[in-house]
Amino acid sequence: MAELKTKPTGEDVADFIERVTEGERRSDCVTLLALMRDATGEEPRMWGGSIVGFGSYHYKYDSGREGEWMATGFSPRKNDLTLYIMPGLDRYAGLMKKLGKYKTGKSCLYIKKLRDVDMAVLRELLEKSFQAITKK
Repeated sequence: MAELKTKPTGEDVADFIERVTEGERRSDCVTLLALMRDATGEEPRMWGGSIVGFGSYHYKYDSGREGEWMATGFSPRKNDLTLYIMPGLDRYAGLMKKLGKYKTGKSCLYIKKLRDVDMAVLRELLEKSFQAITKK
């Protein structure tokens, strides 16, 4: 089996955020950092070179592959802020209707700017998804 490339690193999270060049994106990252720290009770750490993760959980697939992965996190990608909602977003349909402007993948929430979403709803989504994935 191939080794997972995205894993915790020793890189400093503040240094990573400081390298985000676009002003509003950097400000959104600082806001997400505080929000996720508060919602999870976990300290942030870098996962790979571009993801800020909070907490972790153990997974094991039917194939036998297993490992550790962040419980939640975010990455300031070129076009969007990508938030990782590891239990998947389908189970949070009610919250998603109230969130605001976004796009999704299976476990990824893509937000252009935090001002486009309801921060109280985002916090609730982060709290519930963190609790769900860390209880497994």
